[in-house]
Amino acid sequence: MSEFPTNMNVHPKVESFFDPQTYTISHIVMDPGSTSCAVIDSVMDINYAAGRISYEHADEIIAYIQKHNLKLDWLIETHVHADHLSAAPYIQSKLGGKIGIGDQITVVQETFGKVFNEGTEFQRDGSQFDALFKDGDTYEIGGLPAFAIHTPGHTPACMVHVIGDAAFVGDTLFMPDGGSARADFPGGDAGQLYDSIQKVLALPDDMRLFMCHDYAPEGREFMWETTVAEEKKNNIHVGQGKTREEFIKFREARDATLDVPRLILPSLQVNMRAGDLPKTKDGKPMLKVPINAI
Repeated sequence: MSEFPTNMNVHPKVESFFDPQTYTISHIVMDPGSTSCAVIDSVMDINYAAGRISYEHADEIIAYIQKHNLKLDWLIETHVHADHLSAAPYIQSKLGGKIGIGDQITVVQETFGKVFNEGTEFQRDGSQFDALFKDGDTYEIGGLPAFAIHTPGHTPACMVHVIGDAAFVGDTLFMPDGGSARADFPGGDAGQLYDSIQKVLALPDDMRLFMCHDYAPEGREFMWETTVAEEKKNNIHVGQGKTREEFIKFREARDATLDVPRLILPSLQVNMRAGDLPKTKDGKPMLKVPINAI
């Protein structure tokens, strides 16, 4: 598939870290030709009831990178997560690297800047991030080419990152028995999500797909790696050629039954700031709880 601007024959090593509190999987992807690596979708720990932040999950990632003498080039956010807080700036402070997200972060910042009644000091131009990816943008991890595909539907800023023969799909897809993510957040759209999933399924059949979340349906073991071929054959929401109309009907009906994620309020406030905690005028970290706003 020569239209994709990367070498899909390269097989980068991927080390994955599962966070049982948020069912999130963070990934380290390594350039086989150098010591460079990237971290995809890191997690900062929060005890929401107690208002306490910690970094056990991020410290595991940092320890792995240091143990293997790796150089961190990128901290990639596949989208503005609503179910966990990013640890990107914490990891960056220890190891360096650039924080990147899709350029439609500005839409998310505008939407939730209003929800959280952020003042004019909250910039809505994505400037909190080091890089804003447009659809088709390329970048490198050491000498390993990578590119970003805009995959809106779950959120407006969702991106899938293709790195060699591995694609990191964020919440665009789940494991085949998990289906797909919800599309009812502000800016979400079930039809757009279906179209975005088709972009992923147009990748080569043997492309490795790495999930951002897994919820272990039917009590199976937690899993986060599959292939395009497996998704096309067995995904319960889009596999076997399910139509756009079928998907929209199912997805909208299903979404109407779902509760909001447990950590949505802190997650959105932190993640739209590239992982930084919002602060009061005197510099103290402080989260807001808007009433009847989401």
